[in-house]
Amino acid sequence: MSEFPTTARVVIIGGGVVGTSSLYHLAKAGWTDCVLLEKNELTAGSTWHAAGNCPSFSTSWAVMNMQRYSLGLYAGLAQEVDYPMNYHVTGSIRLGHSKERMMEFERARSMGRYQGLDLEMMEISDIKERYPFIETHDLAGALWDPDDGDIDPAQLTQALAKGARDMGARIERFCPATGVSRENGEWIVHTPKGDVRCEKVVNAAGYYAQRVGEWFKPYGGRTVPMATMSHQYFLTEEIPELAAWTKENGRKVPLLRDVDSSYYLRQDKHGLNLGPYERNCKGHWMTPDDPMPEDFSFQLYPDDLERLEWYIEDAMARVPILGTAGVGRVINGPIPYAPDGLPLIGPMPGVPNAYEACVFTFGITQGGGAGKVLAEWVTEGQTEWDMWSVDPRRYTDYTDQDYCDQKAIEVYGHEYAMHFPWHEWPAARDKKLSPNHSKIKDLGGQTGAYNGWERANWFAQPGDDTSLEATHTWNRAGPWEPRIREECEAVRDGVGVLDLPGFSRFKVFGAGADEWLRGQITGALPKIGRVGLVYFADSRGRILTEMSVTREAEDHFILVTAATAQWHDRDVILNNLPADGSLTVEDWTTRMSTLIVTGPKSRDLLSGLTNADLTLPWLSFQETDVAGEWAALLRVSFAGELGWEIHAENHSIPAIYDAVLAAGAKPFGMWALNSLRIEKGYRAWKGDLSTDYTLLEGGLDRFVKLDKPQDFPGKSALLNEKQQGVKKRFVTLTVDAGEADAPYMSTLWYKGDVVGETTSGAWGYRVGSSIALGMLRPDLAVPGTELEVEIFGQRCRAIVQPDQPLWDPENERLRA
Repeated sequence: MSEFPTTARVVIIGGGVVGTSSLYHLAKAGWTDCVLLEKNELTAGSTWHAAGNCPSFSTSWAVMNMQRYSLGLYAGLAQEVDYPMNYHVTGSIRLGHSKERMMEFERARSMGRYQGLDLEMMEISDIKERYPFIETHDLAGALWDPDDGDIDPAQLTQALAKGARDMGARIERFCPATGVSRENGEWIVHTPKGDVRCEKVVNAAGYYAQRVGEWFKPYGGRTVPMATMSHQYFLTEEIPELAAWTKENGRKVPLLRDVDSSYYLRQDKHGLNLGPYERNCKGHWMTPDDPMPEDFSFQLYPDDLERLEWYIEDAMARVPILGTAGVGRVINGPIPYAPDGLPLIGPMPGVPNAYEACVFTFGITQGGGAGKVLAEWVTEGQTEWDMWSVDPRRYTDYTDQDYCDQKAIEVYGHEYAMHFPWHEWPAARDKKLSPNHSKIKDLGGQTGAYNGWERANWFAQPGDDTSLEATHTWNRAGPWEPRIREECEAVRDGVGVLDLPGFSRFKVFGAGADEWLRGQITGALPKIGRVGLVYFADSRGRILTEMSVTREAEDHFILVTAATAQWHDRDVILNNLPADGSLTVEDWTTRMSTLIVTGPKSRDLLSGLTNADLTLPWLSFQETDVAGEWAALLRVSFAGELGWEIHAENHSIPAIYDAVLAAGAKPFGMWALNSLRIEKGYRAWKGDLSTDYTLLEGGLDRFVKLDKPQDFPGKSALLNEKQQGVKKRFVTLTVDAGEADAPYMSTLWYKGDVVGETTSGAWGYRVGSSIALGMLRPDLAVPGTELEVEIFGQRCRAIVQPDQPLWDPENERLRA
């Protein structure tokens, strides 16, 4: 056997399906000098006991992309690497009990069709034809996924491992990583067999990921946000009727998912495999009396079928032959959960040249795509698809273990839940509070969490239904709808105030800060005392992030960005600083807060609270006192009306808020702001602004200065695109919508062809219309073009609008 490798380009810690897929895809990219370390045998963690289901279904565009890629990879992998695999593509039937569930299916079908998947809606009569053993009397319909099925997780992992080895990558089994250190810009991964020095390291350690993550804390890391849940499924003994049907038809019955009852039912040989996600679920390794063992390789928890009793009875009523056979085997094993149930794939927050590919709840169906995405991050520093929904930096410092444990239990118990746009999940709330939080609640504020910060979504009045049940709708109407309308009208006609804690806020200063920043952004910097919007591109010219820049002095800037972007944009800034240490970056996110005071009467209101010069023009900045407290006044308004942002330190914000309310401002919430901003065509980060699109596709040409002397990331790509022409173009659409507005990634149709997608949608209360922002084939991005937007299965007429705001197109109200 060859000697133990002491150097590598990349070391991967963890030998499950995701670790081996990452190694395989790195080797595919030409990075063959990579090593995978596994403490036991490959698959020893969650992989070996996984059920191996392989759905393509998702209501997340990024996750659907990842799973679609996986299934395509698996279809040809056995032949490619010459390793036998049991991969059964049986198709699946996803049952719907309600109109709302069928609407969710319609949305997924539309997204899947755009990605090339053949998802189909099913009538009740179709279900029995494909699955003869089922009872259908209480169903509303179903969704058919022809690509769904199951694969042997161990064989899949070994096939990926063989493919990686054949290309020259190394796998060291029975070789646990025991720690890391850093020297001369390189990582040293310690093992009992010796050290491995490498450029980059990947935490793919599954349910050990948090333990491995602790090693990186001295180098800027944090505790990996995760918890471990107990997931049970059981296999029945042989069922004669099923065996006879299989022999007669030469195939398995489709995989069945009763998502409203929360379980899957799959044929396994001539028996059935039932896997519930029970509400009365159980976490492990969460309390002092249940510590995580040093090694849990190839181990299971004790059976606990009593927890599943309701689900077993429900499944037997749905498929009566399930009740005719005894239980053959019970699997009860650990599955890691991130707080939203999605994995962590991408840069390790705060740590150079370290990555995560861990905390997979559905690692088998996502493993192939995850390896692709991880390899792109490592080798290129960017990914083909925008993968923010799984980026580790989507979580920041609010994810303490209590948060992770509560969210894991909530997500597991609602694994198949519909994610309605008006619903706020109740577990683990109030992690970050505005200085005005108690006041907001007293005023009727119904809050949502934004990067852990509680912000008012809308303000309820006495008698309004604020129950969680009221939010279980895809439709626009609900108790919040008249309140949003009132809030928007107050901003339109008078003055509103929005309490906005949690803006990500960075101060950048030092000699040469202006020249450095010009080399990072695509456009120009504001002058001293002014505010400007700037964009950062990746090397392909795609939209990396958006920030507002306030220039306090020649070399002193304040960069403000979305709450959720805090750790992402921190990396954008810190990873590109000059090596000479000439610049200083300070994160002021938690030190200050913001109020938006906006509306045609906002100048009158503020004139009674401050001696500031309120005649300074739009996009101006000044330091002043407001209600006796120091504040920075920025004349900007995301609502598109005359207005100011008031930035002040946390201790000053309550007095200012009270004074603004006392002067007559109406409090408004985030949902009203979303309506107001969409009427102005203002883009939202990671919806309208993502790395799926270039700046030119995004209609941001005025923020791109290709003739400036400074080079900047993406400049050559944008120059080339300028010459070749864009493949898509940003548009504003007015939509003849029904009861629901267009959600993210609704399909755009023109004469029977798919020609684009929406990036956001909402009702505009000032213009009296449903509005969608989107990306469209450029030849159709002409004012007056008539299209269709597919909204939950219904194609709604839409009209392309001129390239200007729908509300106040000349910005006269902003500049008043």
